[in-house]
Amino acid sequence: MVSSTLRQLSEDEKSQAGQAHGADNVLEVRDLQTVFETQDGTVHAVNNVSFALKPGELLGVVGESGSGKSVSMMSLLKLLPMPPAKILNGEVLFDGRDLLQASEDELRSLRGGDIGFIFQDPMTSLNPVFTVGFQLMEPLRIHMGMNKKQARARAVELLELVGIPSASDRLKDFPHQFSGGMRQRVMIAIALACDPKVLIADEPTTALDVTVQAQIIELVKDLREKLGMAIVWITHDLGVVAGIADRVAVMYGGQIVEYADVDKLYDDPRHPYTRALLKTLPADEGLRMERLVSIPGQAPNLKGPLVACPFAPRCEEAHERCWSANPPLFEVQAGQKSACWLESEDTAGAA
Repeated sequence: MVSSTLRQLSEDEKSQAGQAHGADNVLEVRDLQTVFETQDGTVHAVNNVSFALKPGELLGVVGESGSGKSVSMMSLLKLLPMPPAKILNGEVLFDGRDLLQASEDELRSLRGGDIGFIFQDPMTSLNPVFTVGFQLMEPLRIHMGMNKKQARARAVELLELVGIPSASDRLKDFPHQFSGGMRQRVMIAIALACDPKVLIADEPTTALDVTVQAQIIELVKDLREKLGMAIVWITHDLGVVAGIADRVAVMYGGQIVEYADVDKLYDDPRHPYTRALLKTLPADEGLRMERLVSIPGQAPNLKGPLVACPFAPRCEEAHERCWSANPPLFEVQAGQKSACWLESEDTAGAA
């Protein structure tokens, strides 16, 4: 895990891109619901997820494996196999148009164009039978209308941008000729090829060692500053998110249970699940010798709609109401919402 000392960014660095590009949302998700129809029943994988993203902003999406992070983001561009997946409800507004109502041709023009996607495993995401150069140049020719010479020049520029040495010579190499960290850099280059307005990065550092993780994180921070794109960074690593995010959405049971500015989330976490996650982080400076804390219990079974708080079986603060109704997101303070009944007594109403 990358140390949470990565959190030490100035306020100017964290807000610079978003302020520079205006206040309008480039992406807005409202009440997204996605299910999977299986032989054992209907799995409610995404439950009323809502969030907004401003130009130049980085939203961190965190939670345990199975919390719905990746499925939520893949639903935005209909990247899930349908069936078994089915989007029941919601709106995904990108530049004012609802992507869930878009045709396949319209979505195809957006994927890799205005919206870039970095998948979890660079080895399986890159096609092993095509050179890296071909895979970089193809979206440039399809989405940008470049000829072969123009696409090659841009491909070299992109590889240099993400820090791959001898970029011109590496275009003819195949994915297996690159290290894990270099393959991830290639994936970032492909995602950036068409100057996307939004970049969705799905656990882009999970399979990498700590040193390479830190390099990739610094690379994304630099590219964000240079290009001003909005980023959704999906991860289970709270230490990484602390160092790069403006806002954080904490997911559990297929829904957002806390949504907050990054400083408020770490300084004053309001949902019991967020507090439990933060307790699992190791000490920053190695000064404490305490045992690492784990969260007892298992992730919820999502076969069926949520009729109670999904975290109640694992929550030390659960009370009677938690077992009878699933709480909405309550506004607990400016820039922070929490889906916990403990907040309802101190809040005028649900957000």
